[in-house]
Amino acid sequence: MRIVDICAFYAPRGGGVKTYVERKLQAARPGEQEIIIVAPGDRDGVVMEAPAGRIISIAAPRFPLDRRYHYFDDEPRLHALLDRLRPDVVEASSPWSSPAMVARWRGPALRSLVMHADPLSAYAYRWFGPVASRRTIDRGFDWFWRHLRRLDDGFDLVVSASAGLSARLRDGGLRKVATVPMGVTPGVFSPDRRDEALRAELLARCGLRPDATLLIGLGRHAPEKRWPMVIEAVTGAGYANPVGLVVLGEGRDRTRVIRATRSNPHIYLGRPETDRQRLATILASADALVHGCEAETFCMVAAEAKASGLPLIVPDQGGASDQFVEGQGARYRACSTTSLAEAIRRFAATMPAHQRAEASRDAAGVMTMDAHFERLFATYAEALAMRTGLRDAA
Repeated sequence: MRIVDICAFYAPRGGGVKTYVERKLQAARPGEQEIIIVAPGDRDGVVMEAPAGRIISIAAPRFPLDRRYHYFDDEPRLHALLDRLRPDVVEASSPWSSPAMVARWRGPALRSLVMHADPLSAYAYRWFGPVASRRTIDRGFDWFWRHLRRLDDGFDLVVSASAGLSARLRDGGLRKVATVPMGVTPGVFSPDRRDEALRAELLARCGLRPDATLLIGLGRHAPEKRWPMVIEAVTGAGYANPVGLVVLGEGRDRTRVIRATRSNPHIYLGRPETDRQRLATILASADALVHGCEAETFCMVAAEAKASGLPLIVPDQGGASDQFVEGQGARYRACSTTSLAEAIRRFAATMPAHQRAEASRDAAGVMTMDAHFERLFATYAEALAMRTGLRDAA
């Protein structure tokens, strides 16, 4: 089964999507699946090769809002490439223009739209949520729902990584939604990586002693991640109990994030950690993950934190909320600094070590990314078999 992924969000210095597609290459079994990732980039060429596939780049313009990324702009060229590759399954992993290009391709492949992004939550709900209900916002953005319904018509499957997003898509009129939960890189994240000396070092960088609570935050410095809100909430909670926050990330919103830390010496901003083993050790050495984004489709960092034995302090909407386990952290009202500050206060005051022990006990049960891909490939194989059966019956 040859799977071609038209992947608009892949970049060599990207985040969750990069992790996802590169693991897909490793999870595929040579002779059973062949994976070809097609990404827009600086130039034409092969970016990476693996036993079961490769990542190829086609020259395309840079995306103006994030210069790490490019975007597909040449539909005839994309169609010609698909004609040459002759996939059994073609995936599109963006809800914007590239899936419409894939839907208009005349080839016979099974088409799968993988919802790696939730633009309504990331933008519309965030922009207008303070003044309007989601139902009202959905009516105002009915053009986007119509666009998604047209994509639903043009694809055989719409793959969602979380139950919450699947429910919203079905409520919006999509008929072909399949929930295939994602997972974490196997063999990397574990509570056994906890390093008390590293924990003390990170707290020292926050100007605090080892008896303080250490929170970790991971992710791009982008408006939808709401780092200024997280920082303000940590500052408020810190008046009751000493709380340090380590945030690892970078992005176009970095100036605002730095500005938000000026009133709190107990926050340390670091660059993204590219060494996955080191990142796993940092995660396991914290006391909880704190996350501000309610627009995640799955929330890979929350899953990695769970696999590291961390409680989660997450909003009550989006993929991060779906990761939450009662008694292992706290859920707060999405977009609310006050609610988040209270959640952090409660966590810091009510036996965080006990909650971490509970989370550590459950860590081994977090789904791996390889299990996700096994289920995804099986879903495609079943759909192809069903199509063949229907064709033979006709």
